[in-house]
Amino acid sequence: MNLDNKIDIYTDIVLVDIINFSILNSSQQLEIITFLTKSFTKMINKMLQNSNMSLSKLILGFISTGDGFFCILNPKLKGYGTILGLSFNHFSEYIAKRYPYFEGIRVAVHSGVVNKFTDILGNTNYIGHGLNNCSRYLELKNYTISTVIVSDIALENFKRFLEIHKDFDTLLSQRELKRSTMYTFRDKHGYEKKGCLVWLREAGIINPPNTKFNSIEIQPYKENK
Repeated sequence: MNLDNKIDIYTDIVLVDIINFSILNSSQQLEIITFLTKSFTKMINKMLQNSNMSLSKLILGFISTGDGFFCILNPKLKGYGTILGLSFNHFSEYIAKRYPYFEGIRVAVHSGVVNKFTDILGNTNYIGHGLNNCSRYLELKNYTISTVIVSDIALENFKRFLEIHKDFDTLLSQRELKRSTMYTFRDKHGYEKKGCLVWLREAGIINPPNTKFNSIEIQPYKENK
């Protein structure tokens, strides 16, 4: 990778983590990760069809974590990550009905910086402090099932998204969007983090906005390490 041409991409990052994945046996791990991947792929494809949008306009990339994945959004949809996280969480309930040993997922959303590079196989991949910081939010002790952990930065972008897309603000109000107080905690490295839990009383899958991408500006941001 040529560091002289490094471009910081500031966007929403959604982390999906399968609860207690490591205690499952090998057959169960393969079964659940295969079904979850196929199910989320179908869900995303349906959302894209409903919004008349290509996958590349919604998502820059997916990164496997072994027991889940990072989902990196297109920077022009920054703020939608919280809604996508809520949709992922809702859809996981259908998976739980099929597999009794599946305990659900934890979902964290953070707005941060990632950098694109070409990996050893020649594929496009991503690294960056945004990914690392997003994973730290799974350390929040106050997590409860069926909620999404949202960082303070992602929450501000979520609010801006709703200011721009008034119809989403109305829809989420109708579905009774709720959020906890802001929690402050220290991650395993001793860095202070702030975030809250969000959930919908009437959960569901919410499509991305059908928008004109050329009219949306990308705001630069430099994240602290």
